[in-house]
Amino acid sequence: MASRSLPGTESSLSPGNKTKTETLTFPADDVLKLEPHLPPRDLEDEKLDKVTARGYKKPFITLTFATSLDSSLSLAPGTRTVLSGPESKAMTHYLRSRHAAICVGVGTAIADDPGLNCRLAAPSPSELQHQPRPIIIDPHVKWNFNENAKVLQLARSGLGLAPFILVSSTVTSLFGMRKELTEQRALLEQHGGKYIPIEPKSGGRFAWNTILKAVSDEGLDSVMIEGGGHIINSLLSRPENELIDSVIVTIAPTWLGQGGVVVSPPRERGPDGKPFAPIRLTETSWYPLGEDVVLCGKISHRNPEW
Repeated sequence: MASRSLPGTESSLSPGNKTKTETLTFPADDVLKLEPHLPPRDLEDEKLDKVTARGYKKPFITLTFATSLDSSLSLAPGTRTVLSGPESKAMTHYLRSRHAAICVGVGTAIADDPGLNCRLAAPSPSELQHQPRPIIIDPHVKWNFNENAKVLQLARSGLGLAPFILVSSTVTSLFGMRKELTEQRALLEQHGGKYIPIEPKSGGRFAWNTILKAVSDEGLDSVMIEGGGHIINSLLSRPENELIDSVIVTIAPTWLGQGGVVVSPPRERGPDGKPFAPIRLTETSWYPLGEDVVLCGKISHRNPEW
């Protein structure tokens, strides 16, 4: 897809990098609207009471994604689908500037080759823009990347950070058996990234508490979780949704139609067997951004009324 400049952006070619980068701007008035939904500026003090029975200091979790009017993230699995307009795209990069890490699943890494960096203009010519640490959830080491991966190109250019990749502790023996994995690990570490082995649940997937403990152990105190579909739906399911501190959803004025990747957590049933809505937002705010609308809120933890 050809690159194009967006309103309020500047395009440039990074030294030694064939990928064009866009410098985005996000208006101060819109920043103020989002502030109540973001990690506190003094997060250290705010989170002191969060070291609980979980046994670790839970990072501030923002779940954020762009969706169509029919709750689709993309036209089909593995198909990159642009939904956000220029204004809400700039908002996403502002959110990245306010989090220590950005998390996606391996499906997103494979399908989109994402940069996972912040492209906002620096606060001043003498300052560098904050860059979040990319976190890739890849239990079975499916992401076959090389030096041309966008996230590594940006890390080499000083425009982003190399990812930390969470892999199952049951597959770490493969790194000594498969040459391509040994080479990928060396390449990742050369750029400042690494593989982090963690214990899987039965079935090979990770529990969210295990993921967040691994993130916390790296000194990362806030994470924005962007996708893809399985990642979002698993986090929205009970009881995992209790881990979410803030939800920020961009709604694009389009329908993608049937067959897409849909945000739709599992339905639940009450004691009488009747279905009920499994999750609801509270303390909601709606903000128009260009042709999109942004919904902000918190997960309501009240028991549903059957």
